[in-house]
Amino acid sequence: MLTVAVIGTLDTKGTEVAFLAEQIRGGGCDTLMIDTGIFESPAIEPDIARDTVARAAGERTESLAESGDRGRAVAAMTRGVEKIVPDLFEQGRIQAAIGIGGSAGTTIATAAMRALPMGVPKVMISTLAGGDVAAFVGSKDITMIPSIVDISGLNRISRQVIAQAAAAVVAMTQADVPASEDRPMIAASMFGNTTQCVEAARAILQSSGFEVLVFHATGTGGRTMESLVSSGFFTGVLDVTTTELADDLAGGVLSAGPTRLQAAARAGLPAVVAPGCLDMVNFWAPESIPEQYRKRQFYRHNPNVTLMRTTPEENRELGRRLAEKLNASTGPVAVYLPLRGISVISAPGQPFHWPEADEALFQAIKADLRPEIPVVELDASINDQQFADAVATGLLQLLGQPDNAGITR
Repeated sequence: MLTVAVIGTLDTKGTEVAFLAEQIRGGGCDTLMIDTGIFESPAIEPDIARDTVARAAGERTESLAESGDRGRAVAAMTRGVEKIVPDLFEQGRIQAAIGIGGSAGTTIATAAMRALPMGVPKVMISTLAGGDVAAFVGSKDITMIPSIVDISGLNRISRQVIAQAAAAVVAMTQADVPASEDRPMIAASMFGNTTQCVEAARAILQSSGFEVLVFHATGTGGRTMESLVSSGFFTGVLDVTTTELADDLAGGVLSAGPTRLQAAARAGLPAVVAPGCLDMVNFWAPESIPEQYRKRQFYRHNPNVTLMRTTPEENRELGRRLAEKLNASTGPVAVYLPLRGISVISAPGQPFHWPEADEALFQAIKADLRPEIPVVELDASINDQQFADAVATGLLQLLGQPDNAGITR
């Protein structure tokens, strides 16, 4: 029988954890209960005791309790489950994980889930799930379910939420996932403003025998792509939407962090890179724009997203950063520059058309790249078919495929 790890602090959430486990067993899966609390819970017997979790972190629950330091206790139990849960999965003892808790319980349980491979069902019932959960989810496929009410005893709302979450993890664990073709995979980055380019390039690459996984360049998407590239999932990278670098530079809301654009370089994967959407920094609704930027040029992408045009000065720095990251590449890499626009709205006649800003970006890239990294300049916008053909065939060449492979027009 398939088994779900049930993670929770039995000293404070024992009733809820026991109910959750009961619902999972009623749905047809077995459970393995892991106690991440500090104090004893005599009413409930876990499968993996709190002492075992603490020892995995080099601690003792007695010492943690005596210290009175809640932060130390949470950190210790987090380290413990980070070691125990992936080991249980590798041993075949669990096939999924679910947790329930407040801020501490969410911190502990989601750390264990992030240590599991992509595709393993992961569900977290949390009091924090209605807010920004990026720190808990990271780049993994964790399903966050709002607890609605505080996790403080069973009531008509909490029973419903817990029962439905149990049903969800059972269904996910028992799902019969169709087998996919065993084709080499390529990672591609995309934004709404580069969709036409990436879709056209994807068609060429897939007709040449590759499977293309597209990641939305929203910060989380970039981090996920970098994580999977580092884990060895891909054969090559089509990174034509590097916009997250602009958010990292200017404090936008879709930054993927300072390590963006480094995984492929370190792994030595063949990569084609373009400065797609480096003309924009992302903010939410206009009231979210920092005061120092209020006089800048903006474009209302939709009611909840406002784009800020990058300046020539910012583009020089973005070009330098992009080149610096690519200079660390240990495998074949090429840069493609769309001289007539790096997004839909920077093309001629569009609101972000600013040739001087784009030229500052292009010149910085060319000036700072290693001489042996080729730069291909095309008199085209990034979404023109000509550019899509060029980046797709360029990547195929780096992958050792014949020229014009996949182009049937």
